[in-house]
Formats: sequence, C-alpha cells, structure tokens
Amino acid sequence: MAESTPICDFGWKAPAFRLPATDGKVYALEDLRGPNGTLVVFICNHCPYVQAVLDRIVRDANDLAALGVATVAISSNDVITYPEDSFERMAEVARAHAFPFPYLYDESQDVARRYGAVCTPDFFGFNRDLELQYRGRLDASGRNPAPPGARRELFEAMRTVAETGRGPSEQIPSLGCSIKWKTA
Repeated sequence: MAESTPICDFGWKAPAFRLPATDGKVYALEDLRGPNGTLVVFICNHCPYVQAVLDRIVRDANDLAALGVATVAISSNDVITYPEDSFERMAEVARAHAFPFPYLYDESQDVARRYGAVCTPDFFGFNRDLELQYRGRLDASGRNPAPPGARRELFEAMRTVAETGRGPSEQIPSLGCSIKWKTA
C-alpha cells in the first residue's frame, strides 16, 4: 500500500541510534554525520518505489558527499513477512549498487518509530546541527523512470541545507510502500 510522508517539521532533532551495517560494522548517528548535513534514508530491498530510484539515490549520495553531506540508509522492514529484506539480501543489494554509504539494519524497528518513518523511500535531511530541514521526495518520478531533465529535488534541497543550514519552505512528500511493521 502506498504511503506518503508528512510535512517537514523544521528543526526537529535527529534521534540517536546505533545499528549494524552490511559492511560488518556497527554505526552510531554521531559516527555518520557530515560536516554540512546528514541524509537518513529509510529504504528496503523489495519495494518497487525504492528499486526504481536506487541508482539515483546512489548518484545523489555521491554528489552530496562532495558538499559535505553524509548519507546513511536504514532498512526497518519485518523480514519474517518479507524475507527479501533480510540482512543477507541487504548486503547483496548494497554490493550490487555500490552503495557509497552504510546500509543499516533496524531489526527492532525502534529507529523507524523514533524517526516517524512511514514509507520506503522516506528521506530525512538534517543540517550540520542535526535539525530536520527536508522531508520531501527524491524527484517527481515516483516509481517510474525519471524523465529527461527531471529536477533533482532532494539533491537541490540538501545542497541548500549544506550551504545555508536551511531547507526549502516548499517540499513535496515522498511516496512509497508502507514500512512493514512486525505484528504484535
């Protein structure tokens, strides 16, 4: 079921976390933050919305790194119901797409809950002080191929955050598959 993200809560502070990554390390948010901003992206392996934009997420992460903005991806889906989102498959996806960022596993789903993540992909763009400045979409393509000349909304917003510490006042919510929560 498709979900869209809420409006950006400007200034909301990024909750700390410590999670295992597909590279065998454990990372805390403090280990990952960039000097000019941090992008936290909730994704998963099976979602068609994520699959459609994954190469563009990698492109934007590479371009943002040059601006001092770090990127981290987190998968929080229930792997019992969705085994294609397992930690082992996460490592395969990270290698196949040459992720230039850590891909973390939120097995307890606590981090997704604290962030208020609702869908995949769900983008949280923070400034250098870890204050939320962007909660929008990657671009206008949704789960379709990007048309020629598609505006890079996420990249443009995070470039502005890196330069000024503030995100754009106009943001269009991200759309994607709902987070697959564990049953009680």
